Amino acid sequence: MEEVLKEEKLNTGLTNEEVEERINKEQVNYDTSIPTKSIKTIVRDNIFTLFNLINILLGIAVFLVGSYKNLLFLIIIFCNTAISIIQEINSKRAVDKLSVLATAKATCIRDGKIHQIGINEIVLDDLLILETGNQIVTDSIILEGEVEVNESFITGESDIIYKKQGDTLLSGSFIVSGKCKAEVIHIGDENYTSKISSGAKYVKKVNSEIMNSLNKIIKFISIAIIPIGILLFLNQFDLEGNCLRNAVVNTVAGIIGMIPEGLILLTSTVLAVSVIRLSKRKVLVQELYCIETLARVDTLCLDKTGTITEGKMEVNDVIEISESKHNLEEILEQISIASEDNNSTIEAIRNKYNGKEKWKIVTKIPFSSQKKWSGICFKDKGSFVIGAPEFVLKEDYENYKDIIEQYSNDFRVIAIVHSKENFNEKDLPSDLKLLGLVLISDIIRKEANKTLKYFKKQGVDIKIISGDNPITVSKIAKRAGVENSENYIDMQTVKTKEKLKEVVGKYTIFGRVTPVQKKELVQALKQDGHTVAMTGDGVNDVLALKEADCSIAVACRK
Repeated sequence: MEEVLKEEKLNTGLTNEEVEERINKEQVNYDTSIPTKSIKTIVRDNIFTLFNLINILLGIAVFLVGSYKNLLFLIIIFCNTAISIIQEINSKRAVDKLSVLATAKATCIRDGKIHQIGINEIVLDDLLILETGNQIVTDSIILEGEVEVNESFITGESDIIYKKQGDTLLSGSFIVSGKCKAEVIHIGDENYTSKISSGAKYVKKVNSEIMNSLNKIIKFISIAIIPIGILLFLNQFDLEGNCLRNAVVNTVAGIIGMIPEGLILLTSTVLAVSVIRLSKRKVLVQELYCIETLARVDTLCLDKTGTITEGKMEVNDVIEISESKHNLEEILEQISIASEDNNSTIEAIRNKYNGKEKWKIVTKIPFSSQKKWSGICFKDKGSFVIGAPEFVLKEDYENYKDIIEQYSNDFRVIAIVHSKENFNEKDLPSDLKLLGLVLISDIIRKEANKTLKYFKKQGVDIKIISGDNPITVSKIAKRAGVENSENYIDMQTVKTKEKLKEVVGKYTIFGRVTPVQKKELVQALKQDGHTVAMTGDGVNDVLALKEADCSIAVACRK
Protein backbone atom coordinates (compact mmCIF):
# COMPACT_ATOMS: atom_id res chain seq x y z
CA MET A 1 0.00 0.00 0.00
CA GLU A 2 2.84 2.36 0.89
CA GLU A 3 4.52 1.72 -2.47
CA VAL A 4 1.27 2.53 -4.30
CA LEU A 5 0.90 5.82 -2.42
CA LYS A 6 4.50 6.70 -3.15
CA GLU A 7 4.04 5.96 -6.87
CA GLU A 8 0.86 8.06 -6.92
CA LYS A 9 2.66 10.96 -5.25
CA LEU A 10 5.49 10.81 -7.82
CA ASN A 11 2.99 11.03 -10.67
CA THR A 12 0.51 13.48 -9.14
CA GLY A 13 2.40 15.80 -6.83
CA LEU A 14 0.34 18.17 -4.70
CA THR A 15 -3.30 18.77 -5.52
CA ASN A 16 -4.62 22.29 -6.07
CA GLU A 17 -6.38 22.06 -2.68
CA GLU A 18 -3.09 21.15 -0.95
CA VAL A 19 -1.33 24.05 -2.68
CA GLU A 20 -4.05 26.49 -1.55
CA GLU A 21 -3.84 25.11 1.98
CA ARG A 22 -0.06 25.78 2.11
CA ILE A 23 -0.51 29.26 0.65
CA ASN A 24 -3.05 30.05 3.38
CA LYS A 25 -0.55 28.80 5.99
CA GLU A 26 2.12 31.04 4.37
CA GLN A 27 4.24 27.99 3.51
CA VAL A 28 5.31 29.61 0.24
CA ASN A 29 8.88 30.27 -0.87
CA TYR A 30 9.92 33.92 -0.82
CA ASP A 31 12.86 36.12 -1.70
CA THR A 32 15.18 36.50 1.31
CA SER A 33 17.64 38.91 -0.28
CA ILE A 34 17.89 42.51 0.94
CA PRO A 35 16.08 44.84 -1.49
CA THR A 36 17.98 47.81 -2.84
CA LYS A 37 17.20 51.29 -1.46
CA SER A 38 13.99 52.80 -2.80
CA ILE A 39 14.30 55.95 -4.91
CA LYS A 40 12.48 57.82 -2.14
CA THR A 41 15.09 56.69 0.41
CA ILE A 42 17.99 57.62 -1.91
CA VAL A 43 16.58 61.12 -2.47
CA ARG A 44 15.85 61.60 1.24
CA ASP A 45 19.31 60.43 2.39
CA ASN A 46 21.10 62.73 -0.03
CA ILE A 47 18.94 65.83 0.55
CA PHE A 48 18.59 65.75 4.33
CA THR A 49 22.23 66.10 5.33
CA LEU A 50 23.86 68.43 7.84
CA PHE A 51 25.84 70.09 5.03
CA ASN A 52 22.66 70.84 3.07
CA LEU A 53 20.79 71.98 6.20
CA ILE A 54 23.40 74.64 7.06
CA ASN A 55 23.44 75.99 3.50
CA ILE A 56 19.65 76.00 3.17
CA LEU A 57 19.27 77.93 6.45
CA LEU A 58 21.79 80.50 5.20
CA GLY A 59 19.93 80.64 1.89
CA ILE A 60 16.62 81.25 3.68
CA ALA A 61 18.19 84.12 5.62
CA VAL A 62 19.39 85.76 2.37
CA PHE A 63 16.01 85.12 0.70
CA LEU A 64 14.07 86.74 3.56
CA VAL A 65 16.01 90.02 3.21
CA GLY A 66 15.33 90.03 -0.56
CA SER A 67 18.90 89.66 -1.82
CA TYR A 68 18.05 87.04 -4.45
CA LYS A 69 21.20 87.42 -6.56
CA ASN A 70 23.26 86.27 -3.57
CA LEU A 71 21.51 82.88 -3.58
CA LEU A 72 23.78 81.55 -6.35
CA PHE A 73 25.88 79.63 -3.81
CA LEU A 74 22.94 77.19 -3.56
CA ILE A 75 23.75 75.98 -7.10
CA ILE A 76 26.79 74.20 -5.63
CA ILE A 77 24.53 72.45 -3.11
CA PHE A 78 22.13 71.43 -5.89
CA CYS A 79 24.92 70.06 -8.11
CA ASN A 80 26.54 68.10 -5.29
CA THR A 81 23.23 66.55 -4.22
CA ALA A 82 22.17 65.82 -7.81
CA ILE A 83 25.42 63.96 -8.58
CA SER A 84 24.98 61.63 -5.60
CA ILE A 85 21.27 61.00 -6.27
CA ILE A 86 21.68 60.31 -10.01
CA GLN A 87 24.62 57.93 -9.44
CA GLU A 88 22.81 55.93 -6.75
CA ILE A 89 19.57 55.70 -8.73
CA ASN A 90 21.43 54.48 -11.84
CA SER A 91 23.19 51.81 -9.73
CA LYS A 92 19.89 50.77 -8.13
CA ARG A 93 18.18 50.37 -11.50
CA ALA A 94 21.09 48.33 -12.89
CA VAL A 95 21.08 46.00 -9.85
CA ASP A 96 17.28 45.62 -9.96
CA LYS A 97 17.45 44.78 -13.66
CA LEU A 98 20.09 42.11 -12.97
CA SER A 99 17.87 40.65 -10.23
CA VAL A 100 14.92 40.37 -12.62
CA LEU A 101 17.07 38.72 -15.31
CA ALA A 102 18.45 36.22 -12.76
CA THR A 103 15.02 35.12 -11.53
CA ALA A 104 14.71 31.39 -12.19
CA LYS A 105 11.69 29.28 -13.14
CA ALA A 106 10.93 25.89 -11.64
CA THR A 107 9.26 22.83 -13.19
CA CYS A 108 6.83 21.09 -10.85
CA ILE A 109 4.08 18.48 -10.92
CA ARG A 110 0.68 19.48 -9.53
CA ASP A 111 -2.51 17.46 -9.94
CA GLY A 112 -0.64 15.16 -12.33
CA LYS A 113 0.25 18.03 -14.71
CA ILE A 114 3.62 19.67 -15.34
CA HIS A 115 3.76 23.42 -14.62
CA GLN A 116 6.39 26.15 -15.03
CA ILE A 117 6.19 28.41 -11.97
CA GLY A 118 8.22 31.25 -10.47
CA ILE A 119 10.50 30.44 -7.54
CA ASN A 120 8.29 32.55 -5.26
CA GLU A 121 5.29 30.35 -6.14
CA ILE A 122 6.87 27.14 -4.84
CA VAL A 123 5.17 25.76 -1.73
CA LEU A 124 6.36 23.32 0.93
CA ASP A 125 6.22 19.66 -0.26
CA ASP A 126 5.99 20.66 -3.95
CA LEU A 127 7.26 18.00 -6.35
CA LEU A 128 9.99 19.44 -8.59
CA ILE A 129 11.46 18.00 -11.76
CA LEU A 130 15.20 18.72 -11.95
CA GLU A 131 17.49 17.93 -14.87
CA THR A 132 20.84 18.89 -16.39
CA GLY A 133 21.45 22.65 -16.32
CA ASN A 134 18.79 23.44 -13.69
CA GLN A 135 19.61 25.46 -10.60
CA ILE A 136 18.17 24.07 -7.37
CA VAL A 137 16.13 26.96 -5.97
CA THR A 138 14.94 25.39 -2.70
CA ASP A 139 16.32 22.65 -0.45
CA SER A 140 14.80 19.38 -1.64
CA ILE A 141 15.07 15.63 -1.10
CA ILE A 142 15.32 13.21 -4.06
CA LEU A 143 12.35 10.85 -4.35
CA GLU A 144 13.23 9.31 -7.71
CA GLY A 145 16.25 9.32 -10.02
CA GLU A 146 19.89 10.24 -9.54
CA VAL A 147 21.89 13.33 -10.47
CA GLU A 148 25.34 14.85 -10.23
CA VAL A 149 25.50 18.24 -8.58
CA ASN A 150 27.93 21.14 -8.62
CA GLU A 151 27.86 22.83 -5.20
CA SER A 152 30.79 25.19 -5.80
CA PHE A 153 28.43 28.19 -5.81
CA ILE A 154 27.64 27.59 -2.13
CA THR A 155 30.63 25.65 -0.78
CA GLY A 156 33.56 26.68 -2.99
CA GLU A 157 34.35 23.00 -3.71
CA SER A 158 34.67 22.35 -7.45
CA ASP A 159 34.16 18.55 -7.22
CA ILE A 160 30.99 17.07 -8.72
CA ILE A 161 28.84 15.30 -6.12
CA TYR A 162 26.69 12.25 -6.84
CA LYS A 163 23.17 12.35 -5.37
CA LYS A 164 20.65 9.49 -5.28
CA GLN A 165 17.23 8.74 -3.81
CA GLY A 166 16.99 10.00 -0.23
CA ASP A 167 19.83 12.54 -0.59
CA THR A 168 19.32 16.26 0.01
CA LEU A 169 19.80 18.84 -2.75
CA LEU A 170 20.94 22.22 -1.45
CA SER A 171 19.51 25.45 -2.84
CA GLY A 172 22.00 27.37 -4.95
CA SER A 173 23.65 24.28 -6.46
CA PHE A 174 23.38 23.15 -10.10
CA ILE A 175 22.45 19.85 -11.77
CA VAL A 176 25.44 18.78 -13.90
CA SER A 177 23.97 15.53 -15.23
CA GLY A 178 21.00 13.24 -14.69
CA LYS A 179 17.35 13.83 -13.88
CA CYS A 180 15.27 13.43 -10.75
CA LYS A 181 12.04 14.22 -8.96
CA ALA A 182 12.54 15.97 -5.63
CA GLU A 183 10.27 17.13 -2.81
CA VAL A 184 10.68 20.65 -1.39
CA ILE A 185 11.66 20.45 2.30
CA HIS A 186 12.61 24.08 3.07
CA ILE A 187 11.36 27.49 1.94
CA GLY A 188 12.51 31.09 2.45
CA ASP A 189 14.82 31.62 5.41
CA GLU A 190 14.98 27.87 6.09
CA ASN A 191 16.92 27.25 2.85
CA TYR A 192 20.63 26.49 3.14
CA THR A 193 21.71 29.55 1.16
CA SER A 194 19.55 31.81 3.34
CA LYS A 195 21.10 30.38 6.52
CA ILE A 196 24.62 30.98 5.17
CA SER A 197 23.87 34.57 4.20
CA SER A 198 21.77 35.40 7.28
CA GLY A 199 24.79 37.08 8.87
CA ALA A 200 25.01 39.47 5.94
CA LYS A 201 21.46 40.79 6.09
CA TYR A 202 22.14 44.29 7.29
CA VAL A 203 22.86 47.61 5.62
CA LYS A 204 26.53 48.46 6.02
CA LYS A 205 27.76 52.05 6.26
CA VAL A 206 30.37 53.20 3.79
CA ASN A 207 33.81 53.41 5.43
CA SER A 208 35.33 56.43 3.68
CA GLU A 209 38.06 58.55 5.25
CA ILE A 210 37.26 61.45 2.90
CA MET A 211 33.56 61.36 3.78
CA ASN A 212 34.32 60.95 7.50
CA SER A 213 36.77 63.88 7.41
CA LEU A 214 34.31 66.12 5.59
CA ASN A 215 31.56 65.16 8.04
CA LYS A 216 33.84 66.07 10.97
CA ILE A 217 34.55 69.47 9.40
CA ILE A 218 30.81 70.08 8.87
CA LYS A 219 30.02 69.04 12.46
CA PHE A 220 32.70 71.35 13.83
CA ILE A 221 31.49 74.23 11.67
CA SER A 222 27.87 73.61 12.69
CA ILE A 223 28.89 74.04 16.34
CA ALA A 224 31.13 77.06 15.73
CA ILE A 225 28.82 78.73 13.24
CA ILE A 226 26.23 79.83 15.81
CA PRO A 227 28.44 82.01 18.07
CA ILE A 228 30.57 83.18 15.11
CA GLY A 229 27.45 84.00 13.08
CA ILE A 230 25.93 85.99 15.95
CA LEU A 231 29.15 87.94 16.49
CA LEU A 232 29.53 88.65 12.76
CA PHE A 233 25.93 89.82 12.48
CA LEU A 234 26.20 92.10 15.52
CA ASN A 235 29.45 93.54 14.17
CA GLN A 236 27.92 94.19 10.74
CA PHE A 237 24.66 95.56 12.12
CA ASP A 238 26.56 97.91 14.45
CA LEU A 239 28.46 99.52 11.56
CA GLU A 240 27.39 103.08 10.88
CA GLY A 241 25.05 103.35 7.90
CA ASN A 242 24.64 99.54 7.51
CA CYS A 243 21.11 98.17 7.13
CA LEU A 244 19.64 94.81 8.12
CA ARG A 245 19.85 93.49 4.56
CA ASN A 246 23.56 94.26 4.21
CA ALA A 247 24.25 92.89 7.68
CA VAL A 248 22.59 89.54 6.81
CA VAL A 249 24.26 89.28 3.38
CA ASN A 250 27.71 90.13 4.76
CA THR A 251 27.28 87.66 7.66
CA VAL A 252 26.19 84.86 5.31
CA ALA A 253 29.11 85.67 2.99
CA GLY A 254 31.50 85.36 5.92
CA ILE A 255 30.02 82.05 7.06
CA ILE A 256 29.90 80.62 3.52
CA GLY A 257 33.64 81.23 3.32
CA MET A 258 34.07 78.94 6.34
CA ILE A 259 32.22 76.03 4.67
CA PRO A 260 34.33 73.98 2.18
CA GLU A 261 31.57 73.87 -0.45
CA GLY A 262 34.00 73.87 -3.35
CA LEU A 263 35.96 70.97 -1.82
CA ILE A 264 32.81 68.89 -1.35
CA LEU A 265 31.63 69.58 -4.92
CA LEU A 266 35.09 68.83 -6.31
CA THR A 267 35.20 65.54 -4.36
CA SER A 268 31.78 64.47 -5.65
CA THR A 269 32.72 65.43 -9.22
CA VAL A 270 36.00 63.48 -9.14
CA LEU A 271 34.27 60.41 -7.70
CA ALA A 272 31.46 60.68 -10.29
CA VAL A 273 34.03 60.82 -13.11
CA SER A 274 35.69 57.72 -11.62
CA VAL A 275 32.34 55.90 -11.60
CA ILE A 276 31.82 56.76 -15.29
CA ARG A 277 35.31 55.54 -16.17
CA LEU A 278 34.73 52.26 -14.33
CA SER A 279 31.36 51.80 -16.03
CA LYS A 280 33.15 51.83 -19.40
CA ARG A 281 35.02 48.75 -18.12
CA LYS A 282 31.69 47.09 -17.22
CA VAL A 283 32.06 47.75 -13.50
CA LEU A 284 28.97 48.80 -11.55
CA VAL A 285 29.69 51.01 -8.51
CA GLN A 286 26.87 51.09 -5.97
CA GLU A 287 28.22 53.74 -3.58
CA LEU A 288 30.02 56.91 -4.76
CA TYR A 289 32.58 56.87 -1.93
CA CYS A 290 33.52 53.20 -2.63
CA ILE A 291 35.98 54.60 -5.20
CA GLU A 292 38.04 56.13 -2.40
CA THR A 293 37.90 52.89 -0.36
CA LEU A 294 39.09 50.96 -3.39
CA ALA A 295 42.06 53.31 -3.73
CA ARG A 296 43.10 52.65 -0.11
CA VAL A 297 43.03 48.84 -0.37
CA ASP A 298 46.34 47.21 0.62
CA THR A 299 45.16 43.57 0.82
CA LEU A 300 43.10 41.81 -1.83
CA CYS A 301 41.44 38.44 -1.11
CA LEU A 302 40.72 36.37 -4.20
CA ASP A 303 38.91 33.12 -4.81
CA LYS A 304 40.40 30.63 -7.28
CA THR A 305 37.44 29.61 -9.45
CA GLY A 306 35.94 32.46 -11.46
CA THR A 307 38.62 35.00 -10.52
CA ILE A 308 42.09 33.56 -11.25
CA THR A 309 40.68 30.75 -13.40
CA GLU A 310 37.81 30.75 -15.89
CA GLY A 311 36.11 27.79 -14.22
CA LYS A 312 36.98 25.60 -17.25
CA MET A 313 39.65 22.98 -18.01
CA GLU A 314 41.95 22.43 -20.99
CA VAL A 315 43.95 19.47 -22.34
CA ASN A 316 47.67 20.21 -22.03
CA ASP A 317 49.13 16.96 -23.34
CA VAL A 318 48.46 13.29 -24.06
CA ILE A 319 51.07 10.75 -22.89
CA GLU A 320 51.12 7.41 -24.75
CA ILE A 321 51.82 4.40 -22.51
CA SER A 322 50.93 1.38 -24.68
CA GLU A 323 50.64 0.99 -28.42
CA SER A 324 47.20 0.81 -30.04
CA LYS A 325 46.00 0.39 -33.61
CA HIS A 326 44.24 3.71 -33.13
CA ASN A 327 46.12 6.77 -31.98
CA LEU A 328 45.02 8.37 -28.74
CA GLU A 329 43.84 11.58 -30.39
CA GLU A 330 41.45 9.63 -32.62
CA ILE A 331 40.13 7.68 -29.62
CA LEU A 332 39.58 10.86 -27.60
CA GLU A 333 37.89 12.51 -30.58
CA GLN A 334 35.36 9.67 -30.95
CA ILE A 335 34.74 9.51 -27.19
CA SER A 336 34.06 13.25 -27.02
CA ILE A 337 31.62 13.05 -29.93
CA ALA A 338 29.78 10.00 -28.55
CA SER A 339 29.66 11.11 -24.89
CA GLU A 340 26.62 12.96 -23.55
CA ASP A 341 28.48 14.10 -20.43
CA ASN A 342 29.12 17.81 -19.91
CA ASN A 343 31.55 17.75 -16.98
CA SER A 344 34.76 19.80 -17.11
CA THR A 345 36.93 16.83 -18.20
CA ILE A 346 34.89 15.79 -21.23
CA GLU A 347 34.33 19.44 -22.19
CA ALA A 348 38.10 20.00 -22.20
CA ILE A 349 38.58 16.94 -24.45
CA ARG A 350 35.68 18.04 -26.67
CA ASN A 351 37.22 21.51 -27.11
CA LYS A 352 40.58 20.01 -28.03
CA TYR A 353 39.39 17.26 -30.38
CA ASN A 354 36.39 17.71 -32.61
CA GLY A 355 35.56 15.95 -35.82
CA LYS A 356 32.98 13.65 -37.40
CA GLU A 357 31.46 10.50 -35.94
CA LYS A 358 33.23 7.47 -37.45
CA TRP A 359 32.63 4.63 -35.01
CA LYS A 360 29.28 2.99 -34.23
CA ILE A 361 28.27 3.08 -30.58
CA VAL A 362 27.22 -0.14 -28.83
CA THR A 363 27.13 0.88 -25.14
CA LYS A 364 27.44 4.14 -23.23
CA ILE A 365 28.22 4.47 -19.53
CA PRO A 366 27.88 8.11 -18.37
CA PHE A 367 30.34 9.62 -15.90
CA SER A 368 29.57 9.16 -12.24
CA SER A 369 31.36 10.96 -9.45
CA GLN A 370 30.88 7.79 -7.41
CA LYS A 371 32.72 5.61 -9.96
CA LYS A 372 35.01 8.43 -11.20
CA TRP A 373 34.95 7.16 -14.80
CA SER A 374 32.88 7.03 -17.99
CA GLY A 375 33.10 4.67 -20.93
CA ILE A 376 31.88 3.83 -24.42
CA CYS A 377 31.91 0.53 -26.29
CA PHE A 378 32.25 0.90 -30.07
CA LYS A 379 31.39 -1.80 -32.62
CA ASP A 380 34.51 -3.80 -33.65
CA LYS A 381 36.69 -1.43 -31.59
CA GLY A 382 36.07 -2.59 -28.03
CA SER A 383 35.47 -0.52 -24.91
CA PHE A 384 37.30 2.68 -24.00
CA VAL A 385 37.21 4.09 -20.48
CA ILE A 386 38.44 7.47 -19.23
CA GLY A 387 38.63 8.41 -15.57
CA ALA A 388 40.69 8.74 -12.40
CA PRO A 389 43.68 6.33 -12.69
CA GLU A 390 43.22 4.69 -9.28
CA PHE A 391 39.55 3.93 -10.10
CA VAL A 392 39.97 2.54 -13.62
CA LEU A 393 43.28 0.72 -13.12
CA LYS A 394 42.43 -0.69 -9.69
CA GLU A 395 45.05 -3.39 -8.86
CA ASP A 396 47.26 -2.30 -11.78
CA TYR A 397 47.54 1.23 -10.40
CA GLU A 398 50.72 0.42 -8.45
CA ASN A 399 52.46 -0.54 -11.73
CA TYR A 400 51.99 2.98 -13.10
CA LYS A 401 51.98 4.94 -9.85
CA ASP A 402 55.40 6.57 -10.37
CA ILE A 403 54.66 7.95 -13.84
CA ILE A 404 51.18 9.12 -12.79
CA GLU A 405 52.52 10.94 -9.71
CA GLN A 406 55.22 12.53 -11.88
CA TYR A 407 52.53 14.40 -13.82
CA SER A 408 49.98 14.81 -11.03
CA ASN A 409 52.16 17.47 -9.37
CA ASP A 410 51.22 19.93 -12.12
CA PHE A 411 48.12 18.48 -13.85
CA ARG A 412 44.91 16.59 -13.29
CA VAL A 413 45.76 13.16 -14.71
CA ILE A 414 43.07 11.18 -16.56
CA ALA A 415 43.74 7.56 -17.58
CA ILE A 416 42.43 6.14 -20.85
CA VAL A 417 42.12 2.35 -20.89
CA HIS A 418 40.91 -0.21 -23.42
CA SER A 419 39.30 -3.65 -23.37
CA LYS A 420 38.14 -5.89 -26.18
CA GLU A 421 35.13 -6.83 -24.04
CA ASN A 422 31.87 -4.93 -23.56
CA PHE A 423 30.88 -3.47 -20.21
CA ASN A 424 29.64 -5.84 -17.50
CA GLU A 425 26.25 -4.11 -17.16
CA LYS A 426 27.42 -0.82 -15.56
CA ASP A 427 30.74 -2.16 -14.31
CA LEU A 428 34.16 -2.03 -15.94
CA PRO A 429 34.92 -4.67 -18.56
CA SER A 430 37.61 -7.27 -17.89
CA ASP A 431 41.18 -7.32 -19.23
CA LEU A 432 41.73 -3.54 -19.22
CA LYS A 433 44.91 -2.13 -20.72
CA LEU A 434 46.28 1.37 -20.06
CA LEU A 435 46.74 3.20 -23.38
CA GLY A 436 47.78 6.61 -22.12
CA LEU A 437 47.30 9.58 -19.84
CA VAL A 438 45.49 12.81 -20.58
CA LEU A 439 46.94 15.84 -18.76
CA ILE A 440 44.35 18.50 -17.93
CA SER A 441 44.59 21.78 -16.04
CA ASP A 442 42.44 24.79 -15.12
CA ILE A 443 42.39 27.60 -17.67
CA ILE A 444 43.99 30.67 -16.15
CA ARG A 445 42.32 33.92 -17.12
CA LYS A 446 44.34 35.68 -19.83
CA GLU A 447 44.51 38.90 -17.85
CA ALA A 448 45.31 37.22 -14.48
CA ASN A 449 49.11 37.43 -14.64
CA LYS A 450 49.10 41.04 -15.84
CA THR A 451 46.54 42.03 -13.19
CA LEU A 452 48.50 40.38 -10.37
CA LYS A 453 51.68 42.16 -11.48
CA TYR A 454 49.79 45.45 -11.42
CA PHE A 455 48.67 44.82 -7.83
CA LYS A 456 52.24 44.02 -6.82
CA LYS A 457 53.42 47.28 -8.38
CA GLN A 458 50.72 49.15 -6.43
CA GLY A 459 51.82 47.54 -3.15
CA VAL A 460 48.67 45.42 -2.75
CA ASP A 461 49.17 42.09 -0.95
CA ILE A 462 47.35 39.10 -2.48
CA LYS A 463 45.63 36.37 -0.46
CA ILE A 464 44.00 33.39 -2.17
CA ILE A 465 41.04 32.07 -0.16
CA SER A 466 39.39 28.97 -1.62
CA GLY A 467 37.27 25.99 -0.65
CA ASP A 468 39.45 23.71 -2.82
CA ASN A 469 42.46 21.60 -1.86
CA PRO A 470 45.31 23.98 -0.84
CA ILE A 471 47.89 22.07 -2.92
CA THR A 472 45.73 22.39 -6.05
CA VAL A 473 45.13 26.08 -5.37
CA SER A 474 48.86 26.61 -4.77
CA LYS A 475 49.76 25.13 -8.17
CA ILE A 476 47.19 27.27 -9.96
CA ALA A 477 48.34 30.38 -8.11
CA LYS A 478 51.93 29.67 -9.14
CA ARG A 479 50.91 29.43 -12.81
CA ALA A 480 49.00 32.71 -12.47
CA GLY A 481 52.05 34.48 -11.05
CA VAL A 482 51.06 34.83 -7.39
CA GLU A 483 54.11 35.47 -5.20
CA ASN A 484 54.81 33.02 -2.34
CA SER A 485 52.25 30.61 -3.85
CA GLU A 486 54.08 27.68 -2.21
CA ASN A 487 53.19 29.19 1.16
CA TYR A 488 49.82 27.50 1.79
CA ILE A 489 47.74 26.10 4.65
CA ASP A 490 44.78 23.73 4.95
CA MET A 491 42.20 25.67 7.01
CA GLN A 492 40.67 22.41 8.24
CA THR A 493 43.65 22.26 10.59
CA VAL A 494 42.78 25.70 12.05
CA LYS A 495 40.23 25.13 14.81
CA THR A 496 40.35 28.32 16.88
CA LYS A 497 40.15 32.07 16.20
CA GLU A 498 43.46 32.55 18.01
CA LYS A 499 45.16 30.15 15.59
CA LEU A 500 43.47 31.87 12.66
CA LYS A 501 44.89 35.24 13.76
CA GLU A 502 48.36 33.66 13.85
CA VAL A 503 48.23 32.17 10.34
CA VAL A 504 46.54 35.07 8.51
CA GLY A 505 49.78 37.05 8.20
CA LYS A 506 52.03 34.03 7.53
CA TYR A 507 50.35 32.40 4.54
CA THR A 508 49.34 33.44 1.03
CA ILE A 509 47.16 30.45 0.07
CA PHE A 510 44.26 29.34 2.27
CA GLY A 511 42.56 26.10 1.19
CA ARG A 512 39.51 24.17 2.42
CA VAL A 513 38.06 27.42 3.78
CA THR A 514 34.46 27.44 5.05
CA PRO A 515 32.18 30.48 4.46
CA VAL A 516 32.50 31.48 8.13
CA GLN A 517 36.31 31.16 8.02
CA LYS A 518 36.40 33.47 4.98
CA LYS A 519 34.65 36.12 7.05
CA GLU A 520 36.98 35.52 10.01
CA LEU A 521 40.07 35.83 7.76
CA VAL A 522 38.85 39.21 6.52
CA GLN A 523 38.15 40.30 10.11
CA ALA A 524 41.66 39.22 11.21
CA LEU A 525 43.28 41.17 8.36
CA LYS A 526 41.28 44.29 9.26
CA GLN A 527 42.29 43.95 12.92
CA ASP A 528 45.93 43.93 11.75
CA GLY A 529 45.33 47.39 10.28
CA HIS A 530 44.79 46.39 6.64
CA THR A 531 42.20 47.83 4.28
CA VAL A 532 40.74 44.68 2.76
CA ALA A 533 39.02 44.08 -0.58
CA MET A 534 37.27 40.78 -1.24
CA THR A 535 36.13 39.32 -4.54
CA GLY A 536 33.50 36.61 -4.75
CA ASP A 537 31.03 34.97 -7.11
CA GLY A 538 29.00 32.68 -4.87
CA VAL A 539 26.88 32.38 -1.74
CA ASN A 540 29.91 30.98 0.10
CA ASP A 541 31.57 34.41 -0.30
CA VAL A 542 28.66 36.53 0.98
CA LEU A 543 29.73 36.80 4.63
CA ALA A 544 33.30 37.77 3.70
CA LEU A 545 32.08 40.24 1.07
CA LYS A 546 29.89 41.96 3.63
CA GLU A 547 32.74 42.15 6.16
CA ALA A 548 35.36 43.52 3.72
CA ASP A 549 36.07 47.25 3.41
CA CYS A 550 35.55 46.97 -0.35
CA SER A 551 33.35 44.18 -1.77
CA ILE A 552 33.72 43.17 -5.41
CA ALA A 553 31.02 40.87 -6.77
CA VAL A 554 32.20 38.95 -9.85
CA ALA A 555 29.67 37.67 -12.38
CA CYS A 556 28.99 33.97 -11.86
CA ARG A 557 29.79 31.95 -15.01
CA LYS A 558 27.96 28.75 -14.16
